[in-house]
Amino acid sequence: MANNNWYANTAKAASRYAGRPVTFFMAALVIVVWIVTGPLFGFSDTWQLVINTGTTIVTFLMVFLIQNSQNRDTEAIQIKLDELIRATQGAHNALLDLEELNEESLDTFRTKYQALATTARRGLLTGQRDTDTPEA
Repeated sequence: MANNNWYANTAKAASRYAGRPVTFFMAALVIVVWIVTGPLFGFSDTWQLVINTGTTIVTFLMVFLIQNSQNRDTEAIQIKLDELIRATQGAHNALLDLEELNEESLDTFRTKYQALATTARRGLLTGQRDTDTPEA
């Protein structure tokens, strides 16, 4: 658990810093310095290899950082949605934690709600309201 905590804290801090304007300008400065030094190194293969290697390493690490950040954000949103469902009178608690279900179970729920949406849209065309609960 301690290793996971270390990674989570490091990923959060790195995400915070990577998204700041100063970080962008530092990266842009590195590129400008690289371009300016091109003539000094005769635009050699080694000169090109430096920027290619650096950007590849940064990109490789950022993929994991972005995925961690998205996973954390998605999990937080799912928990908040679960709480809204749980706290809403008349909401179906069976919809809690849907993201953990297999595709077949999700398809069953999706089919049910698509049918409700189709019925509601037809009702709107005939002047019916669309603000009640289907069970009422």
